[in-house]
Amino acid sequence: MRTVAVVGASLAGLSAARSLRKRGYDGRLVVIGDEPHRPYDRPPLSKEFLAGTIGEGDLALETDDEDLRAEWLLGSRATGFDRAARAVRLADGREVRADGFVLATGAAARILPGADGLAGVHTLRTLDDARALRDELALGGRLVVIGGGFIGAEVASTAYALGLDVTVIEVAPTPLAASLGPTMGSIVSGLHTDHGVRLRCGVGVKGLSGEHRVDAVLLEDGSTVPADIVVVGVGARPCVEWLEGSGIALDDGVVCGADGRTSLGGVVAVGDCANWYDPRAGRHRRVEHWTGARERPDAAVAALLSWGESEPGVPKPPYFWSDQYGVKIQFAGHAARADSVTVEEGSPDERNVLAVYRRAGRPVAVLGMNQPRLFTRWRKHLAVAA
Repeated sequence: MRTVAVVGASLAGLSAARSLRKRGYDGRLVVIGDEPHRPYDRPPLSKEFLAGTIGEGDLALETDDEDLRAEWLLGSRATGFDRAARAVRLADGREVRADGFVLATGAAARILPGADGLAGVHTLRTLDDARALRDELALGGRLVVIGGGFIGAEVASTAYALGLDVTVIEVAPTPLAASLGPTMGSIVSGLHTDHGVRLRCGVGVKGLSGEHRVDAVLLEDGSTVPADIVVVGVGARPCVEWLEGSGIALDDGVVCGADGRTSLGGVVAVGDCANWYDPRAGRHRRVEHWTGARERPDAAVAALLSWGESEPGVPKPPYFWSDQYGVKIQFAGHAARADSVTVEEGSPDERNVLAVYRRAGRPVAVLGMNQPRLFTRWRKHLAVAA
């Protein structure tokens, strides 16, 4: 391969570019990003950056002396893929032709219908999103977070520490049940009520009210929650619409094997846009975690450079962490595979637990709340078992 194009300039794209050079690729390397920023770290956006305790320079993912010998096309959105010409079309009319491609276009925050143009309504996915939300939170007032997932919970925790009046609305009966299961999801989401943050569960959002700026959230049960600021955290969608009609298989992202190979030769997918095959579960999964964006691109790059020759390995169990109300939450594995969950150490009432998820008696996932040492031990155990 004389030219490789990495489409996406966030952590997954940067990790792929690094792996290409580490594995000896010395050809032309083009990195395309739709944002104007160099690669930056996203997890602090909902925590330290939003709170104002770190600045934009602290988010940089590249080191001062790092040189990947890449051409950076930033602020350039991919709009199409020409299979015959082996080219990525950009919004400004340019084309980037290459022999190999790494698709790393990530995911975009889902928006609430009818919220367009209404001031005070935010999503949180990008650095620009975080800048705008941070400026509004500095003014104080009443914040309503729609969605009780991890991003919503982290925003609520940060806003609470800044002194705002916070309400979290979650349509599911138990927040975080999809990620942690209902039992542990209830325990972790109890952090909200522990700190006086109102938690409304089992009710959907009907819409927002306000002429030019939001002033309330309207719920489907007929009630109203006053709001000066609204954060919509209802998940993300993979950014793959630009690949429609390209011949690359799509289904909740780019469909790919356990090593990231897509249905088109010389094209691999990584990060939040990739719907990887999980050999343990026997099905495809799209995993939106920082560790996956950092670790999995190396396997995809190996497959790209030795197309048709490499044997895909079994990926590590997915891992993510969250910091809420001063509690460090860590999780590894798949809660959905479990038929039981037991608290091995600590007390749920004190929000200090180590819980193990099992299927037919075998551990498939582990959750830690302020249990970093025990969690690390169990996480290694899960990786060995996998």
